[in-house]
Amino acid sequence: MQAETQDNTPRIPIVARRVAEHQRLQTLPEHFGRRMMQVEALVYQYIRELSRTYRGGYWHFYDLSNGGFYMAPSDDTQVLIHVEGNDYEGSLSADAAGIVVSLFALCQLSAQYQSSTFVEHYHWLRDFALDHAECRAIFAAID
Repeated sequence: MQAETQDNTPRIPIVARRVAEHQRLQTLPEHFGRRMMQVEALVYQYIRELSRTYRGGYWHFYDLSNGGFYMAPSDDTQVLIHVEGNDYEGSLSADAAGIVVSLFALCQLSAQYQSSTFVEHYHWLRDFALDHAECRAIFAAID
């Protein structure tokens, strides 16, 4: 069954596409321009802050069919996330953990720079998370 919007029209599913290795260098500038390094650094900072079990590794980049973007660890292990501010603690897939830390980073950058780019990217990723298999855990972590 396809999800519906508030006015009962069918919602078009948002699809994530992993960015190919040869396209990685151009992906962040395409989405975030000169602030690209801040996005990447802040995502890594948030995973270190929110996960005591995270030990580093390679990350995948994902483009979303609605224009969004996120990053996620490439391994298939579970990531224990603890958000002190809302007392959330749970084990998420690497993909869901990547969505959580990407949302945290985009939220902070939206507030810091008052930029429509970061606001739009936050909402695009949040919309994608609505249909994610771990939707409840993602939203519990960012609430």
